[in-house]
Amino acid sequence: MEDRSDVGTTPAERAALAFETLRLPAHLTLERLVELVEGIRKRRIEIEITGVLNGGSICGLWLSTDTREIILHAETPSALHRQQFVLHELGHMVLRHDELVLPSAYASVLFPNLSGELVTRVLARSSFVDHLEAAAETLADLFAAAIRESTTEPRSFERIFG
Repeated sequence: MEDRSDVGTTPAERAALAFETLRLPAHLTLERLVELVEGIRKRRIEIEITGVLNGGSICGLWLSTDTREIILHAETPSALHRQQFVLHELGHMVLRHDELVLPSAYASVLFPNLSGELVTRVLARSSFVDHLEAAAETLADLFAAAIRESTTEPRSFERIFG
């Protein structure tokens, strides 16, 4: 996938362009999307639930290594919340946010007990974190809509009103 993180575009525009570029199949499931992103990233994606993220402001975390992508997400009884956590992190992967540079000053404020280099390697976020998060969440919403629209099961509204 070509890098489309043009400076001067909004997070919504970057997300929409990335979504269009993927040319997703008509019938999309979370599992199929994970497979597609694995192909883009050329690494296996592992998804893990962790209690460490419960009760905090961060619900999901993406760790990228040379051999695999790891998505950690908070425990929740809601399948929709779990899916959104995963879709958000997949959004970061598709948008290639790991290729951006995190200023060491930002890293030291977020994680004072870790080296800036380690934080940059793990999080790979820039000083425009809000824009990155907005783009990843917008892309996650587009993924969720595509999954929802491709289901063969009628939605509640359709079951009731035809």
